Amino acid sequence: MIAVNDPLPSSSSPAGAEAKQQRGIQSLDSTGELLAALVAAGRPLTLRDLAAAAGIPPAKAFAHLVSLLKIGLLSRDAAGCFSAGPLALELGLIGLQRLSPTREAEPEIVELAASTGMSVAMAVLGPLGPTVVRLEESARPLHVSLRVGTVMSLVNTAIGRVFSAYVEDDVRHGLLAQDHLRLAGNGEMPLVEATSAPGTIPPLDPHYAQRLARIRADGIDTALSWPVPGIDTLAAPVLDHTGSICLVLAVMGPSGSFDNAVTGEPAQTLGAATQRLSRRFGYLV
Repeated sequence: MIAVNDPLPSSSSPAGAEAKQQRGIQSLDSTGELLAALVAAGRPLTLRDLAAAAGIPPAKAFAHLVSLLKIGLLSRDAAGCFSAGPLALELGLIGLQRLSPTREAEPEIVELAASTGMSVAMAVLGPLGPTVVRLEESARPLHVSLRVGTVMSLVNTAIGRVFSAYVEDDVRHGLLAQDHLRLAGNGEMPLVEATSAPGTIPPLDPHYAQRLARIRADGIDTALSWPVPGIDTLAAPVLDHTGSICLVLAVMGPSGSFDNAVTGEPAQTLGAATQRLSRRFGYLV
């Protein structure tokens, strides 16, 4: 018994820490491991494969899976493979509807700036084109004309080219027609000067098309001392559950002050951040 004058266990004491610790249901922890293993696989799995991926004996896993089938978190096809059930799909849709890409990206932007020591920009595809909506400057701000609200060229900036690489052809065509109005736009539309059928989209200049294909393959683009001399930029896409681009994150720093290769550490750090966000938005890498 604790006397009236005896101090209550504080949160910093072992007794207080134990009191504050929440106890879970061990069987549900195993159920969660099965669900996590199925998500990590990204495809339907048999009982044996799913149990092995979760590190749970098949007999034990089966009992959990039966319950998951009953409540609709899982479904099972004719081949006996388990996948997401109707309740899981509904929960996923609710979660996606509540997500705000720009809000969810905020912690990643702050962490990117802190971990790389570089300035970080976030852009969305606005009505006028790729538009900067967030700028986290490094301890040594860059002397560039980039500001919140700046609309970027699809031809001459890394941010713009990443958007161009992932949007639909008709969207790209419409945006390129107005590229001369944007930051670093030169008024030259990168299209082949060749006749095309009425109502069709003319093909892109081969060099520009190859650049966009390389961006999709690498998942990143660079702009080295161009369009701003002395400033290097790395930009990468954030994709949603449909594979559509919703954001672009970019890190920027003085030329020669960091590894600007697409395989370098800053690029890897940027790619990890955009992949985490993409996965949060439902995109399966």
